[in-house]
Amino acid sequence: MKAFVCKKYGQSDALELLDVPTPIPNSDEILVRVKAVSVNSWDWDNLVGAPIIRLIAPFKPPYSILGGDLSGVVEAVGSSITNFKVGDDVYGDVSNSGWGGFAEFVAGKAEHFIQKPAGLSFEDAATLPQAGLLGYQGVHEFGQVKAGDNVLISGAGGGAGMFAIKLAKLAGAHVTGIDRSDKLQAMIECGADVVFDYQQCDYTKFEQTFDVIIDAVASKRARSYRRVLTPTGTFVMMGGKIPSILSTLIAGRKNADETQKFKILMWNVNTEDLSKLGNLVVEKNLKVAIHKRFSFKDTPLAVQFVGDQNAIGKVIISL
Repeated sequence: MKAFVCKKYGQSDALELLDVPTPIPNSDEILVRVKAVSVNSWDWDNLVGAPIIRLIAPFKPPYSILGGDLSGVVEAVGSSITNFKVGDDVYGDVSNSGWGGFAEFVAGKAEHFIQKPAGLSFEDAATLPQAGLLGYQGVHEFGQVKAGDNVLISGAGGGAGMFAIKLAKLAGAHVTGIDRSDKLQAMIECGADVVFDYQQCDYTKFEQTFDVIIDAVASKRARSYRRVLTPTGTFVMMGGKIPSILSTLIAGRKNADETQKFKILMWNVNTEDLSKLGNLVVEKNLKVAIHKRFSFKDTPLAVQFVGDQNAIGKVIISL
C-alpha cells in the first residue's frame, strides 16, 4: 500500500510517499480502507518534534505514519471482532493504535470505531473523532454548559473551537469567541454572538465574567482566569502551554474546596459521544466547518497548511 512515512523530524518535506506492507489487524482490530483522514495539530507536533514529543522520542518521530481520526470501509476484521464485518462504513480514531491514518489502509482497535450512518459523508465523519469530541466533551462533560450560560471560547476559530461554538449554542448559551482577526467572520458564521481578535485584547482583563471558559490555547496562570469567572464558574483547558497546564492542574486540586472549578480536558474516544455527534450532523443540527480539502498525494501540503496555522476550521485529506 501507499503511505506517507516520516523517518525524521522536520516539516512537510520530511513526509515521504512510500510502498509499505498493508497492516494485518490484531484480534481486537479492524483493517480500514481509508476514505478520508483529518489533519490535526497533533500530527504537526509529532512531525516537527514539539518539546513534549521529544521527551518521549528524542531522536525521531514516535510514529512513522501519522494521521489519527479517519473514516473508511472495513477490509478485514480481527478474530475476536463480532460487531463489524467487511464492507461496513466506519469512522473512528487510531491514535491509541499506533496512528497510521496517512495511508491507503490502517488497522485500529475496533472499540474506537463506530458504524457511519448513510447520511454522514466520509469527509464530515473524519472530523468528528478528535476535534468533534474535544468540542463535545469540552462543552458537555467538562464545561457542563446549560441554557442561559455565558460562555467564552478561546481558540474558537480552530477545528475543536468551532465545534465548541456550535455545541454551546445548541445548548442555549451566549457565546463569545476569541481568535485571530482572519477567523472572526468564520466564528460569527458558526454562531458566536460576540467575537474578539486576541491580538487586540486580553480576555482575562474583561470587565464581564463568564460561567464557562473553554481555552484551547491557554497561556496564563489560573489566577488570571479566576477574575473573569463567575463565583461558580468553570475553566476548561482544552490545550495550552506547559506553565498554564501546571497552574491549571494545581488549581484543579482545590476544586472540592472552592466554588470555581478548573479542569483539564482529557480527551478520549467515547463512541457514545461520537455517535451523538454523527447523528447531530445527519439531522442537520450541526454543520461541520471544513476549511480546505486535499487529495492524498498532497498530504504534505495539508500538514504544512495546518502547521502554518492557516486552517480556519478543519482540514481534510480525501482518498
